[in-house]
Amino acid sequence: MDTTFPDGFLWGGAVAANQYEGAYLTDGKLPSIQDVMPQGILGPATDEPTPDNLKLEGIDFYHRYADDIALFAEMGFKIFRFSVAWSRIFPNGDELEPNEEGLAYYDRVLDELDKHGIQAMITISHYETPLHLAKKYDGWVSRDLIGFYERYARVLFERYGHRVKYWLTFNEINAVMHEPLLSGGIWTPKDKLSDQDKYQAIHHELVASASVTKIAHEINPDIQVGCMVIAMPTYPLTPDPRDVWAATETDHSNLAFSDVHVRGRYPGYFLRTLREKGIELDITDADRETLTHTVDFVSFSYYMSVCETADPAKKIKGQGNIMGGVPNPTLQASEWGWQIDPIGLRWILNQFWDRWQKPLFIVENGLGAKDVLVERDGVPTVEDDYRIEYLNDHLVQAREAVEDGVELLGYTWWGPIDVVSASSAQMSKRYGFIYVDRNDDGSGTLERHKKKSFDFYRAVIESNGASLA
Repeated sequence: MDTTFPDGFLWGGAVAANQYEGAYLTDGKLPSIQDVMPQGILGPATDEPTPDNLKLEGIDFYHRYADDIALFAEMGFKIFRFSVAWSRIFPNGDELEPNEEGLAYYDRVLDELDKHGIQAMITISHYETPLHLAKKYDGWVSRDLIGFYERYARVLFERYGHRVKYWLTFNEINAVMHEPLLSGGIWTPKDKLSDQDKYQAIHHELVASASVTKIAHEINPDIQVGCMVIAMPTYPLTPDPRDVWAATETDHSNLAFSDVHVRGRYPGYFLRTLREKGIELDITDADRETLTHTVDFVSFSYYMSVCETADPAKKIKGQGNIMGGVPNPTLQASEWGWQIDPIGLRWILNQFWDRWQKPLFIVENGLGAKDVLVERDGVPTVEDDYRIEYLNDHLVQAREAVEDGVELLGYTWWGPIDVVSASSAQMSKRYGFIYVDRNDDGSGTLERHKKKSFDFYRAVIESNGASLA
């Protein structure tokens, strides 16, 4: 078997503006929903930003981007996935003209990437809807957001489309099923949100995604636009056919989003769900035509798998199972309860490739852990062999999928540098190859230190995967 990945494979890392930029009111930016979520998705939103929200400062990438990108270049990155903060470009979200200071900032970031020969992949909307759109319009429940999002995306394509090839419309768009504020900017509390409004919001996002895919191709036919979903293999807890079908239904709830992005229409199983819930979506003929503008590739995050059962007595919610499912008794879990399943990555790559025959891109995969800074030869570092093992084992399975015939474009590790956690708003949940000296109480120098995994990933990239065990 070939021990390397395909020529031109895009190795890199991925981050989100709301978790690492900081500078939340700098150069014309106004708050996003993330700025009023001081405990991440584990706590309630506040009316205004509070000082205990670590995301307000992040890791100060806004001012330190040149040094951080130099570290990414030292690892050998071919591509860097980051998001544009919508509220830097349109601070309220519904303005007619963009904020030039925000646009100029991302020009500088792209200039720095160009200097090091690193491609950019831009996520247009990564869990950071402008707060004004959430409060005034109830986020994507309102059809008005389609037009606001189109205006925002067009500005990005016209400004950066000649220098950025890969674009993602929404981050983990299927998360709206479980986290409507985080994913859909929906201000109505999820325990009060009706199914009618939730599914209408989903429809609006899917139409907007297809619309800006069309806009991107009109502005520059060379642009490659992808959807981005949470990939989560769902296994039956037992061989009982009822468990198998329960797993299939859970799987369908995630696959529906990519089915629409790739096939340009709603699948029958999704329409049945709407009928059984008594939901009649407001779908126009123009919406149906817009949905036919399909993506060029499918990208996804992969962190864990789950099981499903039809037996109510066995429906035990796992600590980390934000998207539902029950724990797999055969797997170990991270410190945050996310079950570790490298073979599940091969499984999902094969499932997606067989289903859609579209190029795939792993744009998030990683391990959150509590790292301990130590001295090695007088230099601060982290002996994170657990992260190295996780990375190695998942990449071995990705390589197996390539051998299976899957067309895989690249791999971007989530959080190549420590960032504030989206789920818990902690710094102690660390993913990076680069340690950032900041603590959960906000203290720290923000100094950067290379972990042991830094050199491991550099060797993987340099050898195009041949160094994997």
